[in-house]
Amino acid sequence: QVQLVESGGGLVQAGESLRLSCAASGRTFSSYVMGWFRQAPRKEREFVAALSWNGRGIWYADSVEGRFTISRDIARNTVYLQMNTLKPADTAVYYCAASHKDSGLGYSSSYDYWGQGTQVTVSS
Repeated sequence: QVQLVESGGGLVQAGESLRLSCAASGRTFSSYVMGWFRQAPRKEREFVAALSWNGRGIWYADSVEGRFTISRDIARNTVYLQMNTLKPADTAVYYCAASHKDSGLGYSSSYDYWGQGTQVTVSS
């Protein structure tokens, strides 16, 4: 009953920035946690960041702490991932996801809804 659509990916050079957007439709997200995951070719999907829609907290993977910022626009039902100081290791398909839980948020199995993904490529 929830649809998520990511956008904002692209090709950038190392050190540059991108902002990803995740537009949500369907049910209200007042009881959800929103997360970002990424998956590089031949690698498992990994946690990037998460945010509780009601403002209870935010969480980041160690690999992006200090470089990435997750935020929300309540009026637009949109979650953002601001990615600064991008590295080639950040190259992946980035996915937006929604969870009814407030724990286990670093694991993809905890999420109920997923977007289609948006490609981020960082060249060296």
